[in-house]
Amino acid sequence: MKQIRFPLNGDFIELYKLLKFIQLAESGGEAKIMVEEGLVKLNGETEYRKRAKVKPGDVVEAEGYQIIVEP
Repeated sequence: MKQIRFPLNGDFIELYKLLKFIQLAESGGEAKIMVEEGLVKLNGETEYRKRAKVKPGDVVEAEGYQIIVEP
């Protein structure tokens, strides 16, 4: 699994926006579909909330990538 370190400026980023920002999804709509279909994990658990708040210390997994959210 490939790792991406994502420095977060602010308190949180919504899950679908993170997927779009790091280009695992081409658009916000595609990112939302990925989450709705259960293709994304947040801290080891399948996450179905598109707008889940991802905070520093969280780990997101999708498309063979592990995104480590850093402060």
